[in-house]
Amino acid sequence: MDAHAVLNLKRIATNIRKGVITAVASAGSGHPGGSLSIADIMAYLFFEKMNIDPKNPKNPDRDRFVMSKGHCSPALYSTLAHRGFFPVEDLSGFRQVSSYLEGHPNMNTVPGVDMSTGSLGQGFSAAVGMGMAGKLDKKDYRVYVMLGDGELEEGEVWEAAMCAAHYKLDNLTAFVDYNGLQIDGKITEVMNPEPIGDKFKAFGWEVISIDAHDFNQIEEAVKHAENFKGKPTVIVARSIKGKGVSYMENQAGWHGSAPKKEQAQQAFDELDACLASLE
Repeated sequence: MDAHAVLNLKRIATNIRKGVITAVASAGSGHPGGSLSIADIMAYLFFEKMNIDPKNPKNPDRDRFVMSKGHCSPALYSTLAHRGFFPVEDLSGFRQVSSYLEGHPNMNTVPGVDMSTGSLGQGFSAAVGMGMAGKLDKKDYRVYVMLGDGELEEGEVWEAAMCAAHYKLDNLTAFVDYNGLQIDGKITEVMNPEPIGDKFKAFGWEVISIDAHDFNQIEEAVKHAENFKGKPTVIVARSIKGKGVSYMENQAGWHGSAPKKEQAQQAFDELDACLASLE
């Protein structure tokens, strides 16, 4: 990827992060930490890779994306808004009674959402089903799914992983947001899912480990997955929870807490400074 493309994606990811802060600060609730950590991957997929059209969000030949860790809807909503599926201004209505932007993604009300998620593990299972459907229908669309590392503590994840490998779903690419933290603390102390890559490999998956904030590594991994045949691929993306907002970074307390007015302003100031540095 050339330097200009990387610079553009960094700007997009920073604006996605601003949208995350707008959403959770306006609502006074939500999950900023794990939303900020995946902004770079979201920017790459939705602005560089996926075959999608905001004017035709239900195109049967489109690529699919499932936010299996549905509590990180702010990242998905902000990405979709900046991609043109609905107005960016609507992010300020997040979790409001009058708004269609619910706390967890709803495929029936939000343009661009391919699956309603929230109960951890179920989104991954749905993504596997989409991959199976693509094979049965002889379609060439790809399915991308985002899981949290804490989500891997759900047994359903491993049933889905076994199924995907059994049916050789090489049209399926899973990302694990490996930030090491969940709402109750470190994943290794709550219910240790490590070694993550080795577990997926044992279940029959192709495994790639990357830096979640390096666009060149993201692109290389996604292209490898696209060209790899006979197995689904999981990209274990080592990330920083709360990435881009200094006081949120690597802090489990920001998993499910919204910033107060002054804190939100600090976040906007830091993200605006980041944007200015990219000019």
